[in-house]
Amino acid sequence: MKNVTIVLAEDVARWARVWAAHHDTSVSQMLGHLLKDRMEDEQGYDAAMQAFLSRRPRRMKERGRYPQREALHERAVLR
Repeated sequence: MKNVTIVLAEDVARWARVWAAHHDTSVSQMLGHLLKDRMEDEQGYDAAMQAFLSRRPRRMKERGRYPQREALHERAVLR
């Protein structure tokens, strides 16, 4: 464990103390969990992006032509 000093606005600090008390924890533990969750989210995103980018590109259609954009987005009912 590493001690870190943070600076909070008074209203934020008050809210954090009340929230922590209602959840039977400390502000330190609350922030620790929050930061850990954020770190895991970013690591998961980075891993997923790396896995996606490491795959070889492939053709979506073997031959022929793709439909024109206008045909794909045709909305005659709305006209």
